[in-house]
Amino acid sequence: MHIVIVGGGAAGLTAARRLERKLGRTGHSLTLVSTENVFLYQSLLSEAAGGTLEPRHVVVPLRSALQRTEIVVGEVERVDPAARLLHLRGVDGDPFELGYDQLVLTPGSRSRTLPVPGLADHGIGFKTLGEAILLRNHVLSRLESASQRPARDPRRRAALSFVFVGAGYAGVEAIAELEDLSRWAVRHIPQLRPEDLRWVLVEAQDTVLPEIASGLGEYAARELRRRGIEIKTGTRLESIDNGVVRLSDGDTFPAETLVWTAGVKPEPLAALSELPVDASGRLRVDASLRVEGHEGVIWGAGDAAAVPDLVNGGWCPPSAQYATRQGKRLAANVLATLGGSEAGVTPLRYKALGALCSLGRYKGVAVVMGVRLRGFPAWFVARSYHLLQLPTLNRKVRVVLDWTLSLFFPRDVAALGSLYDPTQAFERAAKE
Repeated sequence: MHIVIVGGGAAGLTAARRLERKLGRTGHSLTLVSTENVFLYQSLLSEAAGGTLEPRHVVVPLRSALQRTEIVVGEVERVDPAARLLHLRGVDGDPFELGYDQLVLTPGSRSRTLPVPGLADHGIGFKTLGEAILLRNHVLSRLESASQRPARDPRRRAALSFVFVGAGYAGVEAIAELEDLSRWAVRHIPQLRPEDLRWVLVEAQDTVLPEIASGLGEYAARELRRRGIEIKTGTRLESIDNGVVRLSDGDTFPAETLVWTAGVKPEPLAALSELPVDASGRLRVDASLRVEGHEGVIWGAGDAAAVPDLVNGGWCPPSAQYATRQGKRLAANVLATLGGSEAGVTPLRYKALGALCSLGRYKGVAVVMGVRLRGFPAWFVARSYHLLQLPTLNRKVRVVLDWTLSLFFPRDVAALGSLYDPTQAFERAAKE
């Protein structure tokens, strides 16, 4: 039997690791298809952007994490359930097909955007490692640009204004880390002072971190404001035109940096394949993670699946914590069906351990098994949890070393500007 997993995120990688351990020499084959050859641990993305962690250390190579699984790097364009075929496009753009006996769909999600004028041209996402590196370089380059302009030059003010839209986990962690990074950088730029910088966090809802307990969200907001970050709740981004940001509260100002972290939406693979989806485009599965109408053949989990939450009611949230648990349950259920019976298939029942959010160095908020933490204890618990969840010993050791070095040395404020256009220097030399 050939089992194919689509997606190398938290759910897909967890399911693959469990399956390859149990399959052993049973004669069944396992293939994982991913658009990249690495797994990104997104919870540490903000630390990679902020310079605390080496960016390569927050990704895990799939080929080293999965020793007995065939890795196919490419994009699945469509699933043909009737023929049990995947239609893919490889890294060079060449189309090909891949058959399966059982299919696991965990394609993940992408940034959820709104039709805001100018957003596509001027916004920066914060979901991939490339975006994190780009944002880090962009912030540092804006500091250099501002240092070369007179104090009253309006372009200087625009360069020193940074707007983040979305005050969920990703937005709060990103602005906290990058604001801290900019403070370290400004220490070495005589023309600038920390108070010259303007950091603005925009949230359409009335609270910061609406996913966490209200008291902790208020603490996070106070901590960010103490650092000089403006927080505008109940506010929406209206437009960004010619470098001018317009907010729904009437505030209008120039800014050369706009970061969009306002949620995610499922990858459209299920809808494109005419598989059952809900109103949000998520794959409809039952509590045992079987796709409706394709039980025993197609399974779904992660951000792209609408998984019933049997503990709290409703649907499981799109988080790595839930995706990991879904991957484990999915693997167990797939193994239970290999003998031709579904007697061993059981539904997912999972109660979240809590919620964690870092606010930069030594500060954070957390709810762990009902206990609320804030400040250093929350920061320490968050790091400990992420270290436990990070796949492979190799990456765990590298991250611990990065964290240890950060205790004794300041943040790395090097801007690798050549990453914007790495061939520019050679092209210039060749033309000369």
